[in-house]
Amino acid sequence: MIFFVTGGSRGIGRSIVLEAVRAGHSVGFTFHKQEQCASAVVQEAKHIRPEARCQAFPLDVRDAAAVEKTGSRFAEEFGGVDVVVPNAGINSRNLLFSMSDEEWDDVIRTNLTGAFYVCRQFLPAMLANRFGRFILVSSLAHNGMSGEGHYSAAKAGLHGLSGTLAKEYGRKGITSNVIVPGFFDTDLTRGSLSQVNQEFWIQYCPLGRIGDLPDVARTVLFLASEAASFINGQIIPITGGLDWAP
Repeated sequence: MIFFVTGGSRGIGRSIVLEAVRAGHSVGFTFHKQEQCASAVVQEAKHIRPEARCQAFPLDVRDAAAVEKTGSRFAEEFGGVDVVVPNAGINSRNLLFSMSDEEWDDVIRTNLTGAFYVCRQFLPAMLANRFGRFILVSSLAHNGMSGEGHYSAAKAGLHGLSGTLAKEYGRKGITSNVIVPGFFDTDLTRGSLSQVNQEFWIQYCPLGRIGDLPDVARTVLFLASEAASFINGQIIPITGGLDWAP
């Protein structure tokens, strides 16, 4: 299969890229500013599977024209697309009362509007092939989280976007699902969860630990596989059993 993953240079995106390569797939992924990290991912992919097709593309997903240009270049170089994982995301903390227009717009445009641009870009190719998998990456914040109103709104929006894709295009062989990771050790969670909340998570999570990034990546690979061909329009928690956050 051919994967396109946004935000693939770090964290969850990086893990998805490397697990897909390990499973024998071809992968194109995007990065915004972390060129050195992106190069390291490509090198690690080659180490995992020397013959692997893995390529990094610079992209600001907030820019519709850039998404179109990069998507077209990717499709031309890889010969198509099967699985699209809009993973690129940012976060910042502020109470709604003091949140600026710029803070709101930046997070919404990156996490939600960017995902829409990416899905829209690849829909025609999937429709032509009558096959495709969209796997969107949400967060427990989709139910609301103090200090993260913009992030919560964006993640909740992904659920609506995925459900719409599932209903509009399921009969065309295209599925769309959302994964909801719990607490994983990434740059994003390290910056947004306090030490107290991290300790709370480990104490009350039924599995008694934080998640390992391959836990997320392997779920993505399952949803991309033939084994998941009848799973559509679903929200899949990957939380170790603790499906809420303080």
